[in-house]
Amino acid sequence: QVQLVESGGGLVQAGGSLRLSCAASGGTFSSSGMGWFRQAPGKEREFVAAINSNGYTLHYADSVKGRFTISRDTAKNTIYLQMNSLKPEDTAVYYCAARSAFSTTSKSRADYDYWGPGTQVTVPS
Repeated sequence: QVQLVESGGGLVQAGGSLRLSCAASGGTFSSSGMGWFRQAPGKEREFVAAINSNGYTLHYADSVKGRFTISRDTAKNTIYLQMNSLKPEDTAVYYCAARSAFSTTSKSRADYDYWGPGTQVTVPS
């Protein structure tokens, strides 16, 4: 059974950094596009960042460009989201997502087949 598990969330002051990790198990994701999404209270889940299977194609939401970096370690079946210069508006539950095998990157929630339970990131104002 495919499982994605996020870790690394927490409370951090504005301007600080956090590194989220997402470990995948129960399947092989070396050929899959993977991504991060987030959902703030009362808002829809939104795209944050995506990475293709070889790690060379990256996409970011405009709101996080220049501050967040997505990466992956295929050998460990893990992706990461380095978040710097955090702002109160980054407060949300962050979700890891994976597409099916032999897939590219996507900014659309509908294109992802597997989701983690999420990890909370809180940046007080």
